Amino acid sequence: MAIQRLNEKDTVIEQLGAAKIQSPVRLLSFPEADHPQGRRQNFVDEEERVVADTSLKFFLECQEKGTPPLSFEKAGPRRKIFFDPKKIKCAVVTAGGLCPGLNDVIRSIVLELYYIYGVRNIIGIPYGYQGFMPEYGHPVIELTPERVSYIHELGGTILASSRGLYPVETIVDALQQLNVNILFAIGGDGTLRGAQLIAEEIRKRNMTTAVIGIPKTIDNDISWVEKSFGFETAVEYASEVIRSAHVEAVGAPRGIGMVKLMGRYSGFIAASAALACREVNFVLIPEADFDLEGPQGLLAALEKRLDMRGHAVIVVAEGAGQRFMADEPETRDASGNIKLKDIGLYLSERIKGYFAQKGVEINLKYIDPSYIIRSRPANSNDRIFCGFLGQHAVHAGMAGKTNMLISLWNNEFVHIPIRTAVAERKQVDLAGNLWMSVLESTGQPSLKNE
Repeated sequence: MAIQRLNEKDTVIEQLGAAKIQSPVRLLSFPEADHPQGRRQNFVDEEERVVADTSLKFFLECQEKGTPPLSFEKAGPRRKIFFDPKKIKCAVVTAGGLCPGLNDVIRSIVLELYYIYGVRNIIGIPYGYQGFMPEYGHPVIELTPERVSYIHELGGTILASSRGLYPVETIVDALQQLNVNILFAIGGDGTLRGAQLIAEEIRKRNMTTAVIGIPKTIDNDISWVEKSFGFETAVEYASEVIRSAHVEAVGAPRGIGMVKLMGRYSGFIAASAALACREVNFVLIPEADFDLEGPQGLLAALEKRLDMRGHAVIVVAEGAGQRFMADEPETRDASGNIKLKDIGLYLSERIKGYFAQKGVEINLKYIDPSYIIRSRPANSNDRIFCGFLGQHAVHAGMAGKTNMLISLWNNEFVHIPIRTAVAERKQVDLAGNLWMSVLESTGQPSLKNE
């Protein structure tokens, strides 16, 4: 992350008002002998912070300038809360594409609100932000502990989802009509930008409604979010698919197994899955440009690999190599995002054509498991992580925080302003450890004619 572009105002969390109500959360008290202050160690004070950059170089620079290091507000339960649990109504919405762990986050939010804070009025908004639009007529869903008891065993989201740009004024009108005090918005970049606009419209109307974001991106590409839920599950199952592609490749003469994985603008899944599997020879991601033709291009490198070893495995992120299909007409989805061209099919045809022209037989198997992976239930690690996200989101909402999201940063859960998280996209650092490890593992050359 670009620490140098972060400033103090980018870390300030909005507050609806003074928190004056004693929290009903019961936490462990440590005796005097175990803790000198003899206080409730589990509550988080507003002054507790997590530094944005833990490097010694950054610390010394701050020391030299005489300025405190930039830091984020630490997440967790507060002693005083803003909302009276017996008098409020909370809503949960999931928007954008599916991702492992959505139901786990919903379940965590509901159980935390109900059993820890005593909130009894919790609803789900169906089909993303479309659920707020009166013309669609989607009824809200009552969320109770019984309703969410076993949903973590299912993939997808019980609230369903959708993409699309909807009038923020209409969404806030609906929140007013429903008397919602806290909105929990679970989604990626587009959903979070929408949540920011909702929070700003709420502020214009002088409403006391909190908006708390839970970042959901299977691509793991949201800034100031160390890890997004569903990512570990995606890498785990992507690795299984890669192993299958390897079996196919070695099981045929001059076999090629090619797997296309998620990653519109960031290649974290492709890079991580390749490292988890260690049977990949070429990893193509959006951040690392490559050539197809020429002595150093992918086709020549692939031919060399087949000549030497008789098989090859290629992993390509969906956003890689888009420049090769620039002549195709541009289309957009309901949210206004550019629809990517299918790089997997394009590469498949180019590879087949290249070797056919040389009169060389190959056996190429192309696998695209994207929809299978994103609709799977979360694995154990992601389930634990989703539980923490839901709990901390509730703590923040009940304390009157707003226009923010929950993030894991430097191994601590923190509050990040939404505007800071969506200001730029997180991408694989081509000079960082992750990509360097990929290059070492695969033996992949630069694939550029330079």
